[in-house]
Amino acid sequence: MNVGQLMEKLRTLPSEATVLLESDEGYSPLGGIDVQHNDNGLPDEAVLQPDMTPD
Repeated sequence: MNVGQLMEKLRTLPSEATVLLESDEGYSPLGGIDVQHNDNGLPDEAVLQPDMTPD
């Protein structure tokens, strides 16, 4: 999935919905998005980061 496809899917959801990331440990709220710039013709990557704030 690329950023355009993700944005298209997100537009169909309620704007007040919380974004969660699923992992082996359960769900974590989205804490941020980083961009990994790549060389050699590889596409850049958007990296979703979990919120690491203690509960």
